[in-house]
Amino acid sequence: MTALDLSSPVAVVGTGTMGQGIAQVALVAGHLVRLYDAAPGRAQDAADAIGARLDRLVEKDRLSAADRDAARARLSAAAELSDLADCSLVVEAVLERLDVKQELFRALEDVVGEDCLLATNTSSLSVTAIGGALRNPGRLVGLHFFNPAPLLPLVEVVSGFATDVTSATRAYETARAWGKTPVACADTPGFIVNRIARPYYAEAFAVYEAQGADPATIDAVLRESGGFKMGAFELTDLIGQDVNESVTHSVWQSFFQDVRFTPSLAQRRLVESGRLGRKSGQGWYDHGPEAEPAEPHTAEPAQAPAYVVAEGDLGPASELLALIREAGIQVREDEEDHGTRLVLPSGGQLALADGQTSVEFRDVVYFDLALDYRRATRIALSASQDTAPKTLAEAIGLFQALGKDVSVIGDVPGMIVARTVARIVDLAHDAVAKGVATEEDIDTAMRLGVNYPLGPFEWSRRLGRNWAYALLDDLHLRDPSGRYAPSLALYRHAYATDKREGSTS
Repeated sequence: MTALDLSSPVAVVGTGTMGQGIAQVALVAGHLVRLYDAAPGRAQDAADAIGARLDRLVEKDRLSAADRDAARARLSAAAELSDLADCSLVVEAVLERLDVKQELFRALEDVVGEDCLLATNTSSLSVTAIGGALRNPGRLVGLHFFNPAPLLPLVEVVSGFATDVTSATRAYETARAWGKTPVACADTPGFIVNRIARPYYAEAFAVYEAQGADPATIDAVLRESGGFKMGAFELTDLIGQDVNESVTHSVWQSFFQDVRFTPSLAQRRLVESGRLGRKSGQGWYDHGPEAEPAEPHTAEPAQAPAYVVAEGDLGPASELLALIREAGIQVREDEEDHGTRLVLPSGGQLALADGQTSVEFRDVVYFDLALDYRRATRIALSASQDTAPKTLAEAIGLFQALGKDVSVIGDVPGMIVARTVARIVDLAHDAVAKGVATEEDIDTAMRLGVNYPLGPFEWSRRLGRNWAYALLDDLHLRDPSGRYAPSLALYRHAYATDKREGSTS
């Protein structure tokens, strides 16, 4: 099954921001495009707006004047739904309500030909439920574009329970022919991106609710240590707190209130107060015209230790040993110890976040996971009220000697980056085990859809196949609500690896 021929007319129903974006993508790809909107005059307004955007592309030398003129000639506004009768593909981008979408597609079935492909751009509703109202649900597929559609490459191609393989394949190939990067997924709540991305927001909010750190510090650690483009608080302010919470609530409800997807009470209060983010001028941050940027907590300068004793290779943080030596700090190796910690001159220990808390041990400071310890510009440390001040000062001084800003947060198990990545990895393994999508498509979706520095399986391979399971298992012991219970898929993944390597750890 191949992509739609360029001679095939494409229709977009619903002419808001997303509908206009999808129409522009199909138009620039070379199709005849018809716009329809139930509100009189809106389709023509949308066509004019798309024409203006094409003008701007010409001004930026991204489109030739001849191609713009040809595209404008292929674009038209439809006065009636019946004007879409000869279209080979109709994509809807109307109100995100099941009854509205079902009514639209029932009407379209009476208008278009039997071989017309029908597609919904829904981001939160069930493709199966939308198609359930049709005489022929096999021709309905999800084509979930990301906003702004002309710029973002990802398209989730969603097969409902009744979607024909030929329909899904044609939609996939058409999206690719339009210059997009399609990924195939089953009809599951949140599809790929909105399902697997939930922990990115949830864990940041949980650290905040536990008074582990303030939003600016959590965001800075996610960016400067985790390698994410935006922190969870600034990102949800950009998306809109109401929009982000609505998606979280929808996924949670769709999974029968699974505790792994529980919404944040702090975010609920933010929405209730009308603090919706940038669009309202206030969210987690103040976005007023005279607002000062919120600054993360950064530790005052401290003296670096003269040496450290390495117990083991530090696992995923092994790169630190080379950085410590390069900074002129002696690394003494304890060849008889097979742990993964650094012992400081004071006798205190420095360990990578593992899901345990500092208060459980005598004089232990935890440090957070980093995407790349050499390039990271900030490292978070976690200590308890029982941690010796000398130990914490040495730990701060050590990382400052490596050129890092240091943020000291509360005694939060799994810290910030580590617990977030572990949960994302877990949900990704669970999704593959349940047939939602392939590992490759999940990695692609998370990199392109939400701009993650690595896909979940790339993280998993880099960190070691047992890392996420071990961290979540420790977290689950400390919070037995089920939120951090590792999935059976992650357990099998970790256990099979240990068995092959002859390990019983």
